[in-house]
Amino acid sequence: MNRMKITDRRIVDRPRERLLAADHGMLNDAELLAVLLRTGQADCDALELGYHLLAAYGSVRGLLDAPVAELLKRPGLGPTRVASLKVVMPITARYVASRLKEPRSFPGTKEATMFVMAEYAGLEREIFGCLFLDARHRLLSFDKLFFGSVDRANVFPREVAKAALDCNAAAVIFAHNHPSGMAEPSLTDIELTKRLVHILQELDVRVLDHLVVGHDGAVSMAERGYL
Repeated sequence: MNRMKITDRRIVDRPRERLLAADHGMLNDAELLAVLLRTGQADCDALELGYHLLAAYGSVRGLLDAPVAELLKRPGLGPTRVASLKVVMPITARYVASRLKEPRSFPGTKEATMFVMAEYAGLEREIFGCLFLDARHRLLSFDKLFFGSVDRANVFPREVAKAALDCNAAAVIFAHNHPSGMAEPSLTDIELTKRLVHILQELDVRVLDHLVVGHDGAVSMAERGYL
C-alpha cells in the first residue's frame, strides 16, 4: 500500500498551504518542521519526519541545538535538510538585529539579556562578544571578537580595548556563551572580567556587565556582584 504524500492530502491538512494562508498560529511544531524540511530526500514524508525528530529531541529547541554531525546520521536528514535546520537561528538573529538598527538602549540587564540570547542561540562553540554603548547606553556596535572551541575562547584584553576606542564607546557589556548549556560563570570568567574592568577604567570606558549565556538563559555577573 502506497503512503499518502503531503501533496495528496486535503489543503486543510497540508501545512504549507495553511502557512501561506496566514494560519501558522494553528500549526503545531511538527507541521512547521514539515514546511521547513520539504526539500532534499523526496521519498521521506516531511510531516512524519517532523514528528520523528521531535520525539527524538524532545522539542524544537533540542532539535535546532543538536550538532550537525549528529543530525547528518539521522534517517531522512541529508545535508540539504540539515542546512535548512541550521539556518533558522542565524537568520532569526539577523532579523532581530535588523529591527534593532535604530538606536537601541540597554538601561538594564533584561534588555541586554534578550539581545545576547538571540545572538548566541544555537552556537556550538564559545564566542566572546562586546556590546559597545554610548554615554546614554545606546548600542554603537556589537562585535564578536574572539572565537574558540566548544569550551574555551582566548580573550586578549588589548584587542577589547582597541575595539572600544575604535567606536568611541563610553560603556561596554561583555557576553560569551557556554555551549555545554550551563550559564554559571567560571573562576576564569570572573578573573578575566575583573582584569578587563581594570584596563578599561584607564580608558574611561565603564564595564556595565558580563553576561554568560547558556541554553536556558543568561547569568549577569553584575547582579552576582562580580564587577
